[in-house]
Amino acid sequence: MGDRVREVIDSGAPPVPPRDSATVMLMRGSGRDDFEVYMLRRRQSMSFAPGAYVYPGGSVDSRDADADVAWAGPDVTEWAGWLGCGADLARGLLCAAVRETFEESGVLLAGASPASPGALAADPAVPAAADLEPDRLALLDRSLSLAGLLDRHQLVLRADLLKPWARWITPELEHRRYDTRFFAAVLPAGQRTWEIREEADEVAWLRPADVLTAAGRGEVALMPPTAVTLAELAACGDVAAVLAAPREITPLRPRIELEAGQAWLHMPPGLEYPI
Repeated sequence: MGDRVREVIDSGAPPVPPRDSATVMLMRGSGRDDFEVYMLRRRQSMSFAPGAYVYPGGSVDSRDADADVAWAGPDVTEWAGWLGCGADLARGLLCAAVRETFEESGVLLAGASPASPGALAADPAVPAAADLEPDRLALLDRSLSLAGLLDRHQLVLRADLLKPWARWITPELEHRRYDTRFFAAVLPAGQRTWEIREEADEVAWLRPADVLTAAGRGEVALMPPTAVTLAELAACGDVAAVLAAPREITPLRPRIELEAGQAWLHMPPGLEYPI
């Protein structure tokens, strides 16, 4: 980080504008003993956060704000209020959250209609991950949009299965910057994750507290937003408490300072790195 910071400072260039992105803390388990979140370890060849454990997620695609996306649950106006943005961006963030979760885990947060059952009841209209694999690959090569996928299978995006959780913005002295909204979601009944390794060399269901313990031993790498949100999940203890937890979405932006030749990352006010 020190070399990157010095390079940015020496260039005198203005901060890189952050890209809007979304990430989903996909959870499962009925109690404290089996409460887990789905995580991926990014390949060392990745340009951003190589080797770090992360949740499924990525940047908002230009087609994610497509008004033709079939939708169920709170409308984009409500989501805009919760996320602190305009309606078009709110739609894009929700669609990116659903698309990226599907692309990186095989789980599709969708249903047959606005009256589809909740996450705890299986929706037979959603095909199995193996049957949806051609569609997932078509999303990746951009020959298919999320709206097209939903229309092909007569499904609607289930915005009611997502809970807004947090917003983190990459520090200004970074080459790659993201304005990321974090969402919580429960693994829908009848669906399972699909081992997808385009960007990850390891995928697993993990207990949040166990990941933090492993990070404390130096066994896994975590970016600050991931570490903080894992600690928040661990403090809740189970899926029901996460879904019931009140959340206020405010921008959280760590800052980087170069002191005596070393780069130091400072957490946002009121937060501590939980490891």
